[in-house]
Amino acid sequence: MKINRDKIHLNPIMTYVIMIVIMMAISVLFALLRLDATYIKVNPNSKEFVNTLVTVESLLSIEGLKYIFSNTVSNFVSFAPLSMLIITLIGIGIMEKSGFLKTVFTILTRNVKKNTVTFYLVLICILSSIMGDLSFIILMPLSALLYLHGKRNPLAGITVSFAALTFGSSINLLFTAKDSALLNLTLEGAHILDPNYTLGIWCFLFVSMVAVIVMAFIITNIGERVTAPFFGKYELNDEPTEVDKSMADIVEEDKVIDVHERRGLRFSLIGSGLYLIFFLYNIIPGLPFSGRLLDDSQALYIDKLFSYNSFFSNGFVFIVVVLFIIAGLLYGIGAKTIRNNHDVCDNLGHSLDGIGKTLVLILFASAFISFFKYTNIGSVFVAKAANLFDIINFNGIPLVVLLFIVGILSTILIPVSATRWQILVSSVMPVMMNAGISPEFTQFIIKAAEACSLSITPLFAYFVIYLALLQKYNQDSKPIGIFKAIRYQLPYVLFTVVFFIVLIIIVYIIGLPIGINGIVKL
Repeated sequence: MKINRDKIHLNPIMTYVIMIVIMMAISVLFALLRLDATYIKVNPNSKEFVNTLVTVESLLSIEGLKYIFSNTVSNFVSFAPLSMLIITLIGIGIMEKSGFLKTVFTILTRNVKKNTVTFYLVLICILSSIMGDLSFIILMPLSALLYLHGKRNPLAGITVSFAALTFGSSINLLFTAKDSALLNLTLEGAHILDPNYTLGIWCFLFVSMVAVIVMAFIITNIGERVTAPFFGKYELNDEPTEVDKSMADIVEEDKVIDVHERRGLRFSLIGSGLYLIFFLYNIIPGLPFSGRLLDDSQALYIDKLFSYNSFFSNGFVFIVVVLFIIAGLLYGIGAKTIRNNHDVCDNLGHSLDGIGKTLVLILFASAFISFFKYTNIGSVFVAKAANLFDIINFNGIPLVVLLFIVGILSTILIPVSATRWQILVSSVMPVMMNAGISPEFTQFIIKAAEACSLSITPLFAYFVIYLALLQKYNQDSKPIGIFKAIRYQLPYVLFTVVFFIVLIIIVYIIGLPIGINGIVKL
């Protein structure tokens, strides 16, 4: 009997289940083989270098089974993208249902070239990394709606925004909380050979500026020339559901913004502006009664803003959601699309309609990520890759390219930047410095490698949000699985890899400064 493979389409939920089963089997095999690795870790308190042994743990051992049954629910509940997604969708829901987003996006996209809209979207996504991981939760749903209101396929908007967001979370013009953590680890690695080595926060500025500008154009062109034509036109179903009926209002012919919509927009802008002024004033240090939302125990401003003890950081998601609610509510009142408390409550829950499948998807994705982390498979292989640098005898361009490749593979196994760099830095940094390559250029190579591969690893927590949004707007009878979602990102990944290899080699050969007091060669 011949199997028709065209009829076999795994749901992404089932794909995660299969991947969990395969990972269990691999963890048992590696544990039986006693696979382990050692790396040097810096004690944050004593600043001493400690040899750390990491071994593969079996998920089917007694301890592994205890972990599975004891932590699956708690990992799901504490999974950061879940809580942020739900509360953010509440704010987006009232903005969408009240008509605020429709009016704003109509104004932004009407009489503007598609390339221009996409370029500004990409640039905003790249620069938004100052918000941390929240940028993924906010900008991907908004990108889908931007394309939808612009009469384009929202799948193209989701794909291009995810590519830009993953790139921007690694390479950016702005110094972020992630950069601060990585810079501290880089200095710890550099101090193995040179205890007096120092780095400034702008040491990557020049090369990052080039990368951001060039990649903004590259991502835009791939989005317009490759992914957008591939997805084609967004059509309504023949028998519209309630969601489709709301879509019908979105894709109607362009119309002039009427007096009610203009009034709603004025109300929204005034209210949102006053709200923003209040919070911006409270994150500016040195002014009378200002800076109350900062953590004054930190030295760098970015750490004062986004440290664990900062009120601004802890309440940032809710601050943004309240902004969305104010914008949508005041618009609805001014435009008369919200007339009573029932309208307000219905609008708040609008974006949560049909979220059940997304929750199930997040459940299995969080389990997969948590189980993989427990097995230490990623940590062992990254540590073994780090130990290669003590064995090989590469110099110059081969050494730089090797680090770039190791960075890409390490990102796929450990998407968390600080965790990955903590394993790599103690082995990589002395080798690079002995080869005459500066710590700041070494860190830039690692950041560039992450920018190339973060979008294609299902171990990245926000990959599941990208996958869920693709499912939400998918009109094909065939589900968009994990590997298809990865294929959508491959054109961006391939061009990014080529660009960074060329950029890194050119910068290394020429030896120009990569930033303010940032050098390439020692």
